[in-house]
Amino acid sequence: MGASGLRFSQRASVLLGGGAWGKGRDWPLMTTTRHLLLPTAACRVAVHIDGPADGPVVLLAHAILSSSVLWHRQAGWLAAEGWRVLRPDTRGHGRSEAPSPPSLPWRMGDLARDVVEILDALDIRAAHYIGLSLGGMCGFALAERHPERLASLCLCDCRADAPAAFAQPWDERIALVEAQGCEALAGPTIERWLGRSFIEAHPAEARALHAAAAGTSRAGMVGCARAIQQLDHRAAARGIHVPTTLIAGANDGGLPDAMRELQAEILGASLEIVPDAGHLPNIDQPERFDAALRAHLRLARQAA
Repeated sequence: MGASGLRFSQRASVLLGGGAWGKGRDWPLMTTTRHLLLPTAACRVAVHIDGPADGPVVLLAHAILSSSVLWHRQAGWLAAEGWRVLRPDTRGHGRSEAPSPPSLPWRMGDLARDVVEILDALDIRAAHYIGLSLGGMCGFALAERHPERLASLCLCDCRADAPAAFAQPWDERIALVEAQGCEALAGPTIERWLGRSFIEAHPAEARALHAAAAGTSRAGMVGCARAIQQLDHRAAARGIHVPTTLIAGANDGGLPDAMRELQAEILGASLEIVPDAGHLPNIDQPERFDAALRAHLRLARQAA
């Protein structure tokens, strides 16, 4: 199905002098952003598109309790360098709907199927997939179930499985959201991801990310959290054969070690540990992150 007739808005997004995110962290001038609402089998999913229509396609997948705003900086420079950039809002996040009434518990394969249906709707055969946290986990499901839709993988601050120590903390987060909504989890989550010093130094960025977290629907957070708890793509990771780069913030708990293990299991994968970065290295160390992403895409295109 084509995307015609599904646009819900279009605006020129121009970020100069720091734009909405504060001085000292200027982003490239963005092209006109197209905002589409695409029907999938489960719900309607918002997709934000930048860059030339004939450019090579990158798809940027965000974390739980976030939205496409997480990738705004990278979308700007990627579009300026000739890439066609897709930023979907995961179901129940941003401007995307959540399935209603709720269906069976979501699994990571359901989120991967949403991505495939987005590509189908836009007549895109394959994309360079870049995912962070939840978005990275979804990348493992795509690699297992739909490898033909991937031109390359860049997976950031994520893992391919959910051992008990990783899965159990989500029960408390789910209970809090079910009782009080995502607003109750937004502040603690952003502080855990970025740290108090970053939040104080970059209040506009912190506010934007807090708003995205607080605006996540209960169904979106709970459904995706349950999918994270059931994550089981470790064995499939060994079968990945597209160019793959793994990126992790050095200060992101046990994830750097988990990603070192994954690097050893994925044929030809490279690993970049970003110094002085936490769970969102594209936000708190953007120059270093962007350099790693550029290197990945350059090598992926050479390998094509």
